[in-house]
Order: sequence, then structure tokens, then C-alpha cells
Amino acid sequence: MNPFYQDVARRFSCLRCLVVFLLLLSFAFPSSAQINTERVMLMGRNALFYDDYVLSIQRFSLVINAKPYWHEPYFYRGLAKFYLEDFAGAEQDCSQSLQLNPYVANTYQLRGLCRVHLKHFDEAIADYRKVLSLEPKSRPSWHNLVLCYFERKQYAEADSALDQMIRYWPREAENLTLKAQVSLARTDTVQALVLIDSALVLDAFDAQAWTMRSMISLQRGEYAQAESEINKAILQRPRVAGNLINRALARFHQNNLRGAMDDYDLALEIQPNNYLAHFNRGLLRAQVGDDNRAIEDFNFVLSVEPDNMIAIYNRALLLEQTGDLTGAIRDISAVIDEYPEFWAGYHQRAQVRRKMGDVQGAERDEFRIMKARMEAKTGARRSSAKKTRKQSQHNIDDYASLVEADTDEPEREYESAYRGRVQDRRVELQPMPLYVLTHHRVQSPLSRYIPFLPALEALNSDETIAPVYLSNQEQPLDSAALQVHFRNVGRLTSLLAGPAPTARLYFARALACYQIRDFEAAVSDLQRAIAMEPDEALWHFVLAQVLCRQHEAANDGADVLSVNAQLGFRRALDALLRATELDPKLTYAWYDMGNVHMVLHEYPEARRAYSQALNLDPRFPDAYYNRGLAYLLEGQYQYGLSDLSQAGEYGIYGAYNLIKRYSKLVK
Repeated sequence: MNPFYQDVARRFSCLRCLVVFLLLLSFAFPSSAQINTERVMLMGRNALFYDDYVLSIQRFSLVINAKPYWHEPYFYRGLAKFYLEDFAGAEQDCSQSLQLNPYVANTYQLRGLCRVHLKHFDEAIADYRKVLSLEPKSRPSWHNLVLCYFERKQYAEADSALDQMIRYWPREAENLTLKAQVSLARTDTVQALVLIDSALVLDAFDAQAWTMRSMISLQRGEYAQAESEINKAILQRPRVAGNLINRALARFHQNNLRGAMDDYDLALEIQPNNYLAHFNRGLLRAQVGDDNRAIEDFNFVLSVEPDNMIAIYNRALLLEQTGDLTGAIRDISAVIDEYPEFWAGYHQRAQVRRKMGDVQGAERDEFRIMKARMEAKTGARRSSAKKTRKQSQHNIDDYASLVEADTDEPEREYESAYRGRVQDRRVELQPMPLYVLTHHRVQSPLSRYIPFLPALEALNSDETIAPVYLSNQEQPLDSAALQVHFRNVGRLTSLLAGPAPTARLYFARALACYQIRDFEAAVSDLQRAIAMEPDEALWHFVLAQVLCRQHEAANDGADVLSVNAQLGFRRALDALLRATELDPKLTYAWYDMGNVHMVLHEYPEARRAYSQALNLDPRFPDAYYNRGLAYLLEGQYQYGLSDLSQAGEYGIYGAYNLIKRYSKLVK
């Protein structure tokens, strides 16, 4: 031991204190020989599953220090760095993992994604080729390989890869839509339409196919047809800003200004920083006289592109309308300095100067216009009659034209099992989360519901326990918060080493271990607490919470539960059942029981559990929402929509999207 720590240890007056000191020391500074690498790996994977990336990197680094010849911790640490958008660091860890084991397809896939983000497309292509040599039918790798070929404009190679995908998966509509994109890139619109129509025969609800078809219709000026096609794409994918922007253009060309403005509003709810939506909404607001809010839109555009003269001129017109004549002169003069022959600008500045009483300045501008007319003998240039322009076109005469994207290609997404949290992959019917006890209060800004558990009042009056909250919103913890929990575990360990350990102390340490994702230790402590106080409902409630999280992480987001995961969720159900036997009014135990039944696809049982929760709290929005989903999954759409409507009324606004999509199924 370090001489410093030996000296500190000598100051302890009794053997028990020395033991406690050594326990704390080993917890705070584990050596590579002391740590259980398999358990630390499991803790790291648990943390990774629940988005605690800082904690997971710490855990995997410990394993790497202890076992530098293991390839897995490098992969998982790289995955955590990928989530944190440290793509260079993630690529390096993947490369190290592949040096140790060059036969793991997942590692090549992850490194390929890192290289895509780093714009190293040739290296990414090499990685995806390697994956396909190991797993010839890895569909995500084929898909991403095609997109990398797109980026390199290697259309022949992309087409060849798509032919192979079609041979493997002839009933997949997406393969045909990708092939249609190759045809569009080669300007073969006729072939693209044939492929899109073939894709729609395979899947009439393919949103990408309808998006592409609508883009072709927009190019051809068939605006009513384009709007109809975009509507079908939006029905399937309502949260794609690009579709809403395209529909706004189709509506604008049909003189439906209000409908176009509504679409821009929706697009900006999804992507608040969308340049096209702000610019075009500003023009439309100006047309309907909403000048102040139009100025806000152009201010945003100019925060992105400070030298955008078209935006500056439009803002100048609006500033004049709202009475800010000095601001209008400033903006018009900036445009004239850039475009000395922009006669409409001189005319406008002359008008503003007259309003300000600057007659001489106005006459100078009017003289410039008259002189130009005499020299040209054809009059001053008129503003372009074009209704739209491309984003990269900066002809000042087109200042009143709406903006279109430079490319007509639809958005392409790289496929990945690692895109966002595994448990947040979009599914049509995703229940609201479990209610759990945690040391961190997290309140959704959109939710009006405040959960309340009377038992927490007594628990929080105990100063030996950190404050405990009830929430269904958990967030990743930063390094400082994690260190607080590590110290808390050490403090509670020292208290439990005393002469009279209590169930409450074991419970407190279990909750601290839960925060650092050491589920195994948390379960062990909760079992000790239950052995000491078997009739305390809260211990059983939290045991179910930990078991659910443990087996969610162990199942690693797979669509089908493993046998071990099923057994774990059954144990959680038993714990919740015991909690409700001890305290029949424990609302959140009934709710969590419903969630576990949902995971096990036991929808009637889930409905009954949610109904029990609603009997205890008739204004419980999450229970209405989840019971509504259970009804929908059973095909009882009328009851499901009724519950979803109630959930929406109480603040879960996502319910309205489901109501819109499923109401057409009610007979």
C-alpha cells in the first residue's frame, strides 16, 4: 500500500474502522487485479443500453486496462463514443478491436458508420465489403454500401449492388425505390417511374416511394397530383420535414397560401432550424400582411446566411411597412452596394427617403433610375415572374420567389442498429415508460401530470438516504453526478458494516447501485431488505423496477424476448403482485404491472392492470395511453381510440397522431 494510505490507516483507532477504510479505498481505486472484469463489462453494457455513455466508457476502460487483449470492450467503448458523436475516437476503438479479432461483422459495420460520418466513403465501402464477405445477406450493409456508392457518384456499382439485393429480397419495395434513385441520378425519369410504381405494387404504403413520385410530379408542374402523393407519404411518416416543405410548395403553386403556411409551421416544429421553411414562410407571411412575424423569419435566415442579399431586401420591405425606416434604408443600401444596377432597390430607397423627409436623397435615387432608362432605352429591369427559385440561385430580381432545395433527390438514411437508443427505435405502438424510483427528478416540460407516492415522504425524511423521486423519465448522468453516486455507495457500505444494518440502508444502497447500473448488486441488496422486512411494499416495487431494467438491457433491444428475459420479467411480475397484495392502493405498481404484461404481449392482463391503476387515479394519463395501445393491439379500435383521446386531453399529445392514423380502422 502507498505510504500515505498506510499513515492514514494507522490513525484509525479500531479494527472495524480499518476494515471500512479499506473497503472504501478498494471501491474508489480498483486495480486491474481487483475488478471482476465480466461484471464490469455487464455494468458497462447496462449503462450503454440506458444512454449513460460517460459511465459506460469508464467501465469499458477499466476492462481494457485489466484485459487489453479482449476485443469486446474496445467495440463497446467505440459504440459509446459513436453515440457521443466522437466518430474519430469510435473509429480508432473499432480498429483496435479488429486488430484483436478481425472476424466480427458488427465491428466492421460500426466502423463503416463512423467513416460515413467522417466522409471517408472509400474506407466505409471497404468495411461494408468486409461485412458482406462474412455475412453475405447482411441487408443493412448492402443498403449502406449502396448509399456510399451514391456519395462517390459510382452509379454503376450502386446499380449492381441493388441488383444483388433484389435477388436476395425480391419482395422488398425499398430495393426498388433505391434503384429508382439511381435512375434519377442518371436523369432517367421514365425508368425511375417504372421502378417506383413497381415498388408501390409490392407495398402501397411505402412512404419513400410516394415521396419520390411526388418530387417527379413537382418537377413536371403537376401540383395537384404532387400534393395527393405527398399526402400518402405524410400519412406514413408524419415527422419528415422535407415532405411538409414539398407539400407547401405544391399548395403554393395552387394558390393555397394558408395551407402552405400551415405546412411550414409543422415543418419548423419538427426542424426549428430549417432554412427553406423560414425563408418561404417569411415570404408568405409578408403576402398576408403578417409583417412582424415575417421579419422574425428573415432574421433567422440572416443569422444563418448574413450576406443573403435577397433576404436582406425582403426584410427591408417589411421594415418599411412596420415603420422602421432607418432599418429599411440600411438594408436597401447594403443590397444596392452589392448590386449597383438593381433599379427596384433604388426606387424603393427613394420612397423610403421621401417618407423620412430626405428629398434630395430620394431625387438622387430617382435620377439614377431615369439615367439608366435613357441609356438602356428599354426601361428599368422588371422583377422576374418566376414563382420559385433554387436555393443556390441568387438573382436579386427573384427576391419575391419561394425557394426550393437545390437537389430533387429524396433524403437517404444509412441503416444502423446503433442509430439512437436501441429501445427508442420507432415502432407504431410504444407504451409510455415504467414508473421508477430514482435520485433524479425529471419532469417532462409537456406533461401536466405530477406523480405522487405517499411512502416517499417517510423515506425522504431519513437523512441517511439521498432524496428519492418517482418518475417515468430517466436521463443519462454526467461524470459529476456519477461520482456522487459512487461516493454514496461507499458511504452506505460503511454504514452497513456497522453493528446494526437495516433494511432501509440496504434499500438505499440498492437504489445507488441502480443509478450506476450495477443491477446485480441492486437485486442482491433488495433481497436482503425484503428478507429483513418482507411486508414493506416499496422494497418489492423497486425490486421489480431493477429486474425490468436488468432484463431489458440483457435482451439488448431484440424484438423477441430470450428465455432468460422472459423469466426475469416473470420475476418482476411476481414482485409487483406482492407489492399490490401488501398495498392495494399502490397505483404505480399496478401501472408497472401493465407495462410488464405489454412486454410479454399479454394484452388483456395489461388492460386489467391499467384499469386498476385508473380506478385509483382516474386522471392518470400514462395509464389511459397504454391501455389504449393494448386495445389497439387486440383490434378493439373504438375502445383504444377513446382511451387515447383521454390521454391526449390530459397532456400526452402524441396520442393524437395515433388517433389520426388508426381512426380509419374503426368500422
